[in-house]
Amino acid sequence: MAAISASMVKELRERTSLGMMECKKALVEADGDIELAIENLRKSSGLKAAKKAGRVSADGVVVARVADNGGFGLIIEINSETDFVARDENFLNFCNEVADKAFADRQTDVAALMQGDLESKREALVQKIGENINVRRVVTVEAEVVGAYVHSNNRIATLIGLKGGDADLARDIAMHVAAVNPMVISKEDVSEELINQEREIYSAQAEQSGKPAEIIAKMVEGRISKYLAEISLLEQAFVKDPDIKVGALAKKHGASVTAMARVEVGEGIEKEEVDFAAEVAAQLKG
Repeated sequence: MAAISASMVKELRERTSLGMMECKKALVEADGDIELAIENLRKSSGLKAAKKAGRVSADGVVVARVADNGGFGLIIEINSETDFVARDENFLNFCNEVADKAFADRQTDVAALMQGDLESKREALVQKIGENINVRRVVTVEAEVVGAYVHSNNRIATLIGLKGGDADLARDIAMHVAAVNPMVISKEDVSEELINQEREIYSAQAEQSGKPAEIIAKMVEGRISKYLAEISLLEQAFVKDPDIKVGALAKKHGASVTAMARVEVGEGIEKEEVDFAAEVAAQLKG
């Protein structure tokens, strides 16, 4: 059996907001597998969700560009090590230059984009500011109408592609995506694998109610329908007018959503957390 460390219990507590002993017990039963422990806790305790593993380490900015004719949009993420550098004028000028080049060339391959002059400029900037700088990814959307939205802190950018409608509608829906972060455009886009995984969890929770099987089945399917509505853009209440769903808003303007992209600075990059007190204590012992 795997040894259960204090750091494992701490991570599980942070991701579930449950008590220390409950988290430790769940880890023991899952033989130290944090993801399995979370799944088991969801089945047994009705835990709705858990925070994603790790904490975002990368700082930096996202930059968006949209063609004048509205048919093409781009988001690029460029990382720095600290938010201080992310606000530096030299860094921001470099980011805009890279975004302009990617947009002009419609280039999504970062390695190809950074060949030659841009890579030399990146290296020079690294030497000047003393932090690593990384052009991480480029995301594009092509559609009849494309709208972009960049949150005021330059950490979240979104693109929406429409068939029909106009740039204002596309930007409004892009703003909604930035705020609410839907997983998919339509509930039909959700994979059967994910639906089945949620159904298994909801079934395990419902069975604890002691109700008849046919009632449990209805309960589970009701929760699945609610879950799909929560994660699907078209089913969500529009952030600027909760009385209308995004899908109905688009239809009202003679449009349909054909593409969606959302980029948040540092998402998916894990940071090693340093416990400075423990580090100092260890050095003193040494």
